[in-house]
Amino acid sequence: MKNLQTILTQITQLTSNIEANFPELYRSLDENPMTIPSINHPHIDALVMQEYLENLIQLLVHHIETHKASKEIN
Repeated sequence: MKNLQTILTQITQLTSNIEANFPELYRSLDENPMTIPSINHPHIDALVMQEYLENLIQLLVHHIETHKASKEIN
């Protein structure tokens, strides 16, 4: 597994890319349930952050596929 610093760097790069190229998606990231801990003091480790990174990637892929499909229809 990647170390925490590598994962955090990838998250930062991905969110910067989303902010610059997909502002409509970036605005909705604050609403993502993955960013809202369900307990007061959550344990954050490389595994948790890797899951968050994968979730961000899935959101971006879904967003791109959805918008590509809607452009093809119009």
